[in-house]
Amino acid sequence: MASSAEHPNRFSLPPVLLFLLLRASFFATVNGDALVTGTVFCDQCKDGSLSFFDYPIYGAKVVVGCGAGEVVEETTNLLGYYAVRFPGSPDLSRCYAQLERGSTECGGAAGPAQRLSLVFRMFGWATYTVEPLLAQPNQPVGFCPKPWPSPAVPLPPPPPLPLPPLPQPAPVTRLPLPPPPPLAIPFLEASACSFDKWLTPEFKCHWRVVAPETTVAVVFGPVAAGKYGAEMTLWEGLHGRGDVYRTLLREATAALLNSYHSFRFFYSTLSVLTDTNLALLGSQRQALMAALRFRRANSGISGGRSIVGCNLTPCPS
Repeated sequence: MASSAEHPNRFSLPPVLLFLLLRASFFATVNGDALVTGTVFCDQCKDGSLSFFDYPIYGAKVVVGCGAGEVVEETTNLLGYYAVRFPGSPDLSRCYAQLERGSTECGGAAGPAQRLSLVFRMFGWATYTVEPLLAQPNQPVGFCPKPWPSPAVPLPPPPPLPLPPLPQPAPVTRLPLPPPPPLAIPFLEASACSFDKWLTPEFKCHWRVVAPETTVAVVFGPVAAGKYGAEMTLWEGLHGRGDVYRTLLREATAALLNSYHSFRFFYSTLSVLTDTNLALLGSQRQALMAALRFRRANSGISGGRSIVGCNLTPCPS
């Protein structure tokens, strides 16, 4: 089983110290600004609410406006995420965010505008979040849930038919196997693996930088320690279910391992740590949305379809 001590050439600083230094630098660079973040989803079933059938929209135009007439436009990234910065840390509690009509491939209809909610204010820097903005197609897609029809009376089974005798298979000619393909470097390949893959014993050799026994507090910092305790390990975090914050930890841990395993994963290591801590500081709804974004990234899903697979291979015995 690999541990961080066995790979001194990968990072010169422990993950937590690296995260705290980068986080301090982050606060220093944005001091005095207000940041507005949110997501845009395609409401495929036209039910007006967010469900597992909906997917984040890339390239959607979001308008953030205030009563004073100041309007700022921003475009969503590959995961449907947008961020708008206002210099000077103004009060944005009366502002709103709205999806620009006809700016997505999902459809022409756009849901209602959403008000900005203050998450926290620190060192003159304020963070606001917005409830998910929804775009709707002209008609619901075919795989959306429909009302169950009334049960039909089952018909009696037909009498069994006699089967004809099976033909004898022709002899199989064994051909020589082709030579194996050239070896690739897994770290440079695109890969996204769900949490259950990282729980498989035959894939444990792919744990890099951190080990299954590494604690959540060491990796994710003091905010996570206050939520999950100082003794919970990453291996225990991958078993989380039945609770929004345990689900968030499970998907965030899988995303962290994917960021260490593949340079081309949707999230960088710093993004996983930052988004997890912001979700823990926010509301339960924001924690659920962060867990959903991590789950889609871990499943290799973008734009409602799977585009990246998992390249984990069994460890040598």
